[in-house]
Amino acid sequence: MFHKILKSGCKAEQSKLRTAQRLTDLISLFCILSWRIFWMTMLNRSASNAPPTLALTATEMGVLDRLVNDKPKARKTLSHYLIKIARLGGYLARASDPPPGNTVMWRGLSRLTDMALGALVVGGEFVGN
Repeated sequence: MFHKILKSGCKAEQSKLRTAQRLTDLISLFCILSWRIFWMTMLNRSASNAPPTLALTATEMGVLDRLVNDKPKARKTLSHYLIKIARLGGYLARASDPPPGNTVMWRGLSRLTDMALGALVVGGEFVGN
């Protein structure tokens, strides 16, 4: 599954880099991203009641709270936030649906990363947490 995320999600094979060092650097970064997606997908299935700070930053949780509607009085567990990420990636979250997979987590995390970076940039300056 990790290699599928690396190949299909990151599209590592479509890289136009020509030097070995640049390609090595890119694949190293893609490995970290692929690991995080796979890890978050498996965490949702095995440790759903864990605190959300285990896998997400305060900025990511804040962006998710503003963007994805909650059910009233929903518990703020790790699973709660990971489902929100999956919903950004196209997951419907119906009662009969299986847990979200790597593809919707990849798409959702990609969108969340873009939005979190946008939330940190205020007036042309980078603002930390």
